[in-house]
Amino acid sequence: MERETLEFDVQFVGAGPAGLAGAIHLANLIAAHDAAVAAGTAGAKAIGEVSIAVLEKAARVGGHGISGAVLDPRALAELIPDFRAQGCPIESEVTRDDVYFLTRGGHLRLPIVPPMLQNHGNLILSLGNLVGWLAGIAEAKGVFVLTETPAAEPLLDERRVVGVRTGDKGLDRRGEKKPSYQPGADCRAKATVLCEGPRGTIAKQLEHQLGLTTGRNAQVYSTGVKELWDVPAGRAHRGRVIHTMGFPLPNETFGGGFIYGMTDSLWSVGFVTGLDAHDPRNDPHGNLQRFKTHPLVASLLQGGKAVAYGAKAIPEGGWWAMPELAADGVLLCGDSGGFLNGARLKGIHLAMKSGMLAAETLFECLKAGDFSAARLAGYPGRVAASWAAAELRSVRNFHQGFEHGLFAGMLGTAVGIATGGRDLFLRDRVRNVPGYARMRKLGGASGAAANGGSHAPAPASNSVSGRFDGTRTLDKLADVYLSGTRHDEDQPVHLHVHDTSVCATRCRTEFGNPCQHFCPAKVYEMVPDPEHGPEAIKLHINASNCVHCKTCDIADPYQIITWVTPEGGGGPDYQRL
Repeated sequence: MERETLEFDVQFVGAGPAGLAGAIHLANLIAAHDAAVAAGTAGAKAIGEVSIAVLEKAARVGGHGISGAVLDPRALAELIPDFRAQGCPIESEVTRDDVYFLTRGGHLRLPIVPPMLQNHGNLILSLGNLVGWLAGIAEAKGVFVLTETPAAEPLLDERRVVGVRTGDKGLDRRGEKKPSYQPGADCRAKATVLCEGPRGTIAKQLEHQLGLTTGRNAQVYSTGVKELWDVPAGRAHRGRVIHTMGFPLPNETFGGGFIYGMTDSLWSVGFVTGLDAHDPRNDPHGNLQRFKTHPLVASLLQGGKAVAYGAKAIPEGGWWAMPELAADGVLLCGDSGGFLNGARLKGIHLAMKSGMLAAETLFECLKAGDFSAARLAGYPGRVAASWAAAELRSVRNFHQGFEHGLFAGMLGTAVGIATGGRDLFLRDRVRNVPGYARMRKLGGASGAAANGGSHAPAPASNSVSGRFDGTRTLDKLADVYLSGTRHDEDQPVHLHVHDTSVCATRCRTEFGNPCQHFCPAKVYEMVPDPEHGPEAIKLHINASNCVHCKTCDIADPYQIITWVTPEGGGGPDYQRL
């Protein structure tokens, strides 16, 4: 069966806020330019019909979309000035900010909300609903939005990116063709814009092939896990934004909780955990469950139930960890380019702005009829001159300050505010290491002792395992159910472990198999392996549980796990997340 080739002028990989904002802005620029030419107010020639495509791996736009989300509307207002009149799906304007420091049984409300956590003028919404709305606007402007189209690998002509190849459909677990087999398409374009989210499949491959991260700081990540809670009317506070520090994390682990009032009966409850933690038993899902047991949080959730769940990785490295944003034939936007302000816990507005700046670069390429590497190189310059870069540079060493613990990080944040982003020693750039390199071994424990004398995972310091009540605290499988995750069971496993013997030997001895802890969807299990002895274990992968957060690809201490795109349309079906 021949592989289909699709030709576009420009394609955006990923129907998130960056890709859709970029596609809309490019369509607007072309339409305005051609209208001006037709009216005789512009001397240049019309650009004419341009094919713009957005490739999305989910079955529907928004199905894989998840964020906190408190939106700074700055970029949205630039893109669609009358976004309210056009029906933007806003849940609420922020009406109140609270920041708490939590101890195990108590709390202290900060008398002054830190500047980066002040949300006056911001909006609470669902990212999935937002991008679904943006997709409708894009399609009305003639943009092709192609769902169930996962970009699996880049197409290169020597060192120039000429497009992407999408994943095959209709392969069984052994990789053999089923009667429904359909090869993926070669989607070729004059320029490809990567908006894949964190740890993008194509971006990761190009990092190695084109050296996009050479000389940069290591990107570090957190994993955010989130539940929606339906509570009795009046128990939630529409527009209220709560952020927390402290419990349940130890001082040396980066992270914190959030609770956002979407309506008077719906809380968005989540927890962010740094993937640069020392403890190999670090468990982002477990942290959320423990967070909900705190008296302050429990009082807000009383009488309610969880109705949705999701997880995603968050690029926290900041300005110095951003990769090269342009190469021959390709631009990087959104989380793929590291556009996230970790101090503000916000990236949607930066993602949208990056997509719009990419669109302006592509518009110039279209006018000139030139998509050369030199012309595309104008994009990083546009970024550097924008308010997005000014915001990111002002917090450029934020995450590095927390490498020495919460209180050192708080001090570093204060210094950064006073110095415009420098650290305590007034350094402009603070170097770092990848998060997985900070994971510590199990203090000399070995073999079965590292796993509690059996194949079971060692209990995590932040674990609630065995104490899930099924109402307030949920186990991972219960939450996976709430995520709506579905994959065809008879397809190749999309989590590639390059040497599973490491899992049963070195990783068991040295780290106690941390994949069982850091995965928020119980994808990885160490099970008995009687063929190799009574104490032997082996890795079992529950690929159908995967919520596409990429945590495993990021946090594995041996870097032998590679997340690849499953069959198009598979994965979570997030509702209002």
